[in-house]
Amino acid sequence: MTQPKNLPYPFMRPEFLQALENSKSASEQSGWQPIHLSLADGDQTGFMPLYLKEHSMGEYVFDHAWANAYHENGLEYFPKLLTAIPFTPSTGPRIRGIELLGQNHCNQLFEEVLSVADETDASSWHLLFPQARELELFNDPRLLQRSGVQYHWHNRDFQSFDDFLGTMNSRKRKMVRKERAEIVRQNIDVEVLVGTDISEEIWGLFYQLYERTYAKRNGTRGYLTRPFFIEIATTMPEQIAMAVASQDGIPIACALYFFDSDTLYGRYWGSVAEFSYLHFELCYYRGIEFAIERGLQRYDAGAQGEHKLMRGFEPIKTHSLHWIRHPEFRDAIARFLTQEERSIDSHMQQAEDLLPFKKAQA
Repeated sequence: MTQPKNLPYPFMRPEFLQALENSKSASEQSGWQPIHLSLADGDQTGFMPLYLKEHSMGEYVFDHAWANAYHENGLEYFPKLLTAIPFTPSTGPRIRGIELLGQNHCNQLFEEVLSVADETDASSWHLLFPQARELELFNDPRLLQRSGVQYHWHNRDFQSFDDFLGTMNSRKRKMVRKERAEIVRQNIDVEVLVGTDISEEIWGLFYQLYERTYAKRNGTRGYLTRPFFIEIATTMPEQIAMAVASQDGIPIACALYFFDSDTLYGRYWGSVAEFSYLHFELCYYRGIEFAIERGLQRYDAGAQGEHKLMRGFEPIKTHSLHWIRHPEFRDAIARFLTQEERSIDSHMQQAEDLLPFKKAQA
């Protein structure tokens, strides 16, 4: 199946961000007060999301140690300013509406951020997971750059899942086949539904499983409310897919994906009980198959998860930029980031060594 070439990055769509606010998932009440910035350039209007934060939850670039250091020294770290997609650790554009984004646009937006920081007495501004072009254009010396690591799958013109498996060494290839065979042995069938093919009943089950996953993980109900999922199912179904597993005809697990013209994004999953290798099947293997079928070049299956490495996901660096108002803390954080970067580079090398590909592929 040929993938449409005009599907935008889903998480900067007005429909996605508006659903977060309408559903109170990202709102002043949840500690994500929207104060988005706009920028006029001729007949174009640029937009950059901006939130006033009273906590650091749901960001995936962890600055808890920075906040603790402020507190220990009698200073306030919150409120802070954040440009990011709430609860979404996926690299992509953070400015929309400007066709040819330039240095002057980013300079103007940064100055606007500093003005808002003065008005709100914010300690800092954090730009998380920007795409490479924005990272390059926000090159002000007052901004500190930080790196992280994720694991993404890359499509090297594979025609089938077996084609992809053929790049793996024998041991890992057998491991994947064994895991997938276990799904069949458990009499589990999996179907990937797209857009309006996802019924209200399946969406209802998905949300129950979403809450169940978070309850097991940290005792919460999760960041996103049921109305959020109801709204995006209506307003942007053409960029949503869901893998649904059934046993004896009864749905038992779901995994939610978003996609654009180039990339598949794995977001949330849950199951009614524990089933051997079902997480890998829904969150990794079915996503890979979907990407191959649609001609997508990359599969971003979310943050963390070093077990992705042996299943063909490769380490990539992610980035963020940070403006810190307090000069002494800025210097201390700069030193910390220099040390952290060395650790990131070391981890990247170790991760490369764990990849399952044949030597010629590695």
